[in-house]
Amino acid sequence: MDSSSGFQQSSSTVNSVSSSRNKTDPAWAHFKEDVSADGKKSWTCLHCNNVWRGGGINRMKKHLAGRKGDIAACKKVPYDVRFQMEQSLKVVEEKNISPISFEEDDVNDTDMTTFEEEMHPSHAQTKGKGKSFFGTTSQKGKRMKADNMSDYFAPRTTAGAQRSIKSVLVSKEALLNVDMSIARFFYDTCTPINAVNSVYFQRMVDAIAAVGPGYKAPKYNQLRTNLLGNMKKEVQLVVSSYRSVWEERGCTIMADGWQDRSNRQLINFLVYCKRGTTFVRSIDASDIVKDATTICKLFVELVEWVGSKNVIHLVTDNGANYKAAGVLLQDKYPSIKWSPCAAHCLNLILGDIGKMDLVCNLAKRAASITKFVYNHAFLLAWLRKREGWTEIVRPGPTRFATTFIALKSILEHQHDLQAFFTSKTFKDSRYSKDKKASGVVAVVLDSRFWSDCRVVVGVCGPLIRMLRIMDTDRRPSIGYVYDGMYRARRAIKNIFKNKKKLYKPFTSIIKARWDKQLRRDIHATAYLLNPAFLYDKFNMCTKKEIMDSFVEMVTTLISDRAIQRKCIDEVAIYQDRLGSFARQLALDSSKSMQPDEWWRVFGCSAPNIQSLAIKILSQTSSSSGCERNWSVFERIHTKKRNRLEHQRLNDLVFVHYNLRLKER
Repeated sequence: MDSSSGFQQSSSTVNSVSSSRNKTDPAWAHFKEDVSADGKKSWTCLHCNNVWRGGGINRMKKHLAGRKGDIAACKKVPYDVRFQMEQSLKVVEEKNISPISFEEDDVNDTDMTTFEEEMHPSHAQTKGKGKSFFGTTSQKGKRMKADNMSDYFAPRTTAGAQRSIKSVLVSKEALLNVDMSIARFFYDTCTPINAVNSVYFQRMVDAIAAVGPGYKAPKYNQLRTNLLGNMKKEVQLVVSSYRSVWEERGCTIMADGWQDRSNRQLINFLVYCKRGTTFVRSIDASDIVKDATTICKLFVELVEWVGSKNVIHLVTDNGANYKAAGVLLQDKYPSIKWSPCAAHCLNLILGDIGKMDLVCNLAKRAASITKFVYNHAFLLAWLRKREGWTEIVRPGPTRFATTFIALKSILEHQHDLQAFFTSKTFKDSRYSKDKKASGVVAVVLDSRFWSDCRVVVGVCGPLIRMLRIMDTDRRPSIGYVYDGMYRARRAIKNIFKNKKKLYKPFTSIIKARWDKQLRRDIHATAYLLNPAFLYDKFNMCTKKEIMDSFVEMVTTLISDRAIQRKCIDEVAIYQDRLGSFARQLALDSSKSMQPDEWWRVFGCSAPNIQSLAIKILSQTSSSSGCERNWSVFERIHTKKRNRLEHQRLNDLVFVHYNLRLKER
């Protein structure tokens, strides 16, 4: 009798301990357990008040986490609770714990460990190898899918969203303490204040708040090694998602070289498609000979990685070695067309025009006016009070186009400047007696100076407008190169009223660059396939080279002779506006829609040309994306961080650039 009572007492003690362990699961705080007379359990959710029969606490946890299959999702659970339950389920799954262990009354010690690791992830990382809170890794080091924090916190952090009860009850002093802690970090590290505008700033705060007290931030070595590697793998998935676009619409490989702060010769490689420009990698070419053969090998590696069938266009710098490498690549892959950067060619054209005696003289005289105005506060204050006044643009040292933009800016301020230098205010001031002032006054009151400025601005206006089109990644620009050059020369002739003696110095500069560098088959073909130009009979160029370029592109891009013949037949349907091209809506939309989208909508009567046109018209004509990527390198590779080795620098730029692409 004593032994039996002792056994019962021991059994009750074990059950109480098991029950105590069972209650430590965080899901118990959100359910009420009832036991009926026949011993069956029922569960009442404290958020939606629904009653569930059968199953255990693991099934109820799925109800809170919103997992479908075993039980319906709770529609009233707070987002932080849902996130906590989801993380708890994932921790259990990673440890290969049987769900039955959570449903039985007898719970082993693993439940306590799981709960402790869920509430204190930094402690869990020290116990388990390769495991972090938001992105778990198996013991073999394979990266698993990261959690999408925005699924849980976006409704709480967006403008006008309803706040949780817990956040409402927090005192103002506590909130101020948190704000001061964040501000103290920014002020101590000299981090730019606009960093709070990053889309990832609030997500970072939400992730920390979800973990709760006890979270320890990653150390310096973690950020520069393990976490950087994990983030690189995550961004590689973003880059891989663009492959479907490359296969459907083709892509353009862009390459350009530059020199960083450590005098390393770097070559950046980017891939452009309609969806966006992707940074692939940069190569340290300091210890190699950058001849045509070596650069071509680098191009071949990238083409094989992207897929030779997906690459339509290659855009590089105008250097002789890049040009020779492009020719070698075309010999190896006839379907890939090489051309120099259109924006760089236009910049060189403007640079050549800027070297003319007339333009040099105008630029110097305009610069003297600008210097005099901005070196005298009294004069500048008087001008700024004028209605509609804007600041005078000053030319930059590396961009030739800024010279003509500055001339246009000074031309727009002609009347304000003349009004000041002829006013009584200026004549009565001590500045009127300055020797430099007399020269500036002579320039401002010289009608010949203003007429020459008007002519030069009119000549370079079409080129600058074309440069703006070529220098953007927002829309494909290859369909506008040929027409832009054609219209620019024609506009210059109209300005000089077709007097050859006057327009020849300008058009000869444009023609030299156009014929030697930028006149390519792919540009002429894109011009023909752009309906905005083909259906404009008054301005359409009818040179024989346009159709010859189209035939050449068809024969190189399409190997099947039967399809080649179909393309030649279909181009007549497109030119004569037959079939689907005969619709009035197609003609009305030809100038408002982007040409590649126009072909996708109205090109069904010419299916073979349709696929060809979409791929060609979806490309870019410049490598400006490479130059813009230099600024990313400059922000990362600063004077204080000039000892970054190339591989880590490449990884940082890869993550930064492509994360921005993901958000765009």
